[in-house]
Amino acid sequence: MFADLRLAFLLTRGSDRREWWRVGLTAVGAALATGIGLGIVALLSLDGWYSVSFGSGLFDSPSDRRNVSLALGLLLLPVLGFLGQCARIGAVHRDRRLAALRLAGAAPWQVRRIAALESGPAALAGSALATAVFVPVLLRTWSSPTAAAWAGIALVAVGVPVLGAAVGAVSLRRVVADPLGRVRRTRPARGPGRLFRTVTWLLVALLLVIAVTPVTGSPVSFGLGPVTVIALAVLGSLTAIWLSGASSRQLGEGLAAGTGRPALLIAAERLREDPWATARTHAAVLLVTVVGSGFVGVRQVLLAELDESRREGTIAADMAYYTTGIDLTGAAILVTLALVLTGLAVTTAESLATRRRGLAAQAAAGVPHSVLARALLLETALPLTPAITVAGLGGLAIGIWYGSATSADSLPVPFSALLVPIAVYAACLLAAATSLPLLRRSVRPAELRHA
Repeated sequence: MFADLRLAFLLTRGSDRREWWRVGLTAVGAALATGIGLGIVALLSLDGWYSVSFGSGLFDSPSDRRNVSLALGLLLLPVLGFLGQCARIGAVHRDRRLAALRLAGAAPWQVRRIAALESGPAALAGSALATAVFVPVLLRTWSSPTAAAWAGIALVAVGVPVLGAAVGAVSLRRVVADPLGRVRRTRPARGPGRLFRTVTWLLVALLLVIAVTPVTGSPVSFGLGPVTVIALAVLGSLTAIWLSGASSRQLGEGLAAGTGRPALLIAAERLREDPWATARTHAAVLLVTVVGSGFVGVRQVLLAELDESRREGTIAADMAYYTTGIDLTGAAILVTLALVLTGLAVTTAESLATRRRGLAAQAAAGVPHSVLARALLLETALPLTPAITVAGLGGLAIGIWYGSATSADSLPVPFSALLVPIAVYAACLLAAATSLPLLRRSVRPAELRHA
């Protein structure tokens, strides 16, 4: 065990600086996951009514604390996805190192353990830092935490590094299965699988059931509940993901046949080669776009209704009680968007590292660096344009539906929701542009030595 740990440390220390980017981002992701998990544990450990000094009473009642804990649990999903993407940073070089160990006679379980030990210590450092910050804050707001709370804190502090190590081992499982790398080089351009189609049709069936369900007078009248909003958001994102992959193939074939611009030709060939790669990369971006656009529309409706109720005197609680919950939801969406954009930047950089030999060959053949840079940005911009448009319209439809279903009065159409896809689109281009410095390193003639 100690020999494997020392070997993992030496491999990480002896690699290039991208390894330290992986270590740093993994620690950040583990710290976020630990902080969210500790917050959930603290909220669920409170018994009965408890006066919390912040949150405008949002954390006082048990039902409100359960709702906030559920929202935090949903926020864990993009954080764990971010950890998985961090484990793939520098995957090309790590694949080569671990494959060499396999060919030298290392057992599969030993290679898996070394891969886990390359990610585990970084996750442990992030988890320890988050725990060291959280415990004093908890003691300041809660004078005597229960034994269950301390047990939950210890479980989260230990569980996140273990999970991070497991993610690191799983992300490099193909190297263990085939140390010669044939699986990586011959990966087929797969489209949506059976699970994707099944989930889509189940969501369509669920929405049809909700549509024909009476709002009142029925034991299953959940048409105005959160189930509908979640189903609409996921269905809208799945539709946008499908459109991203389908449009990539059409764009690639059309541009390859109808343009003479070198950057467009390179981007078109990349899209035509694997049209569903962009759909897989942009899946989380499209989901956040639908959720963010829908939230802006629902927020406008909620604030209008709260303002009307306040004037009529029909709400007993302070307005800050409601607005705090709305603001926390918006903050959670912004955190998710930041994680998704960081993951997009990591995926773009890894794509460059994977294709470095082809890019170096193009540069050696005389293709200017500016043409390759524009082609890189076009690979993100072209398929994302129709998909993010559909995602924004889906979020706008959620806001319009919610406003028409919950209010008898005519409310203005929340066109402000359309600003979300525009902002997300610009942020995606900026995230893709962060990999341009790596492009200059990838096109060096020295990369041709590994061909």
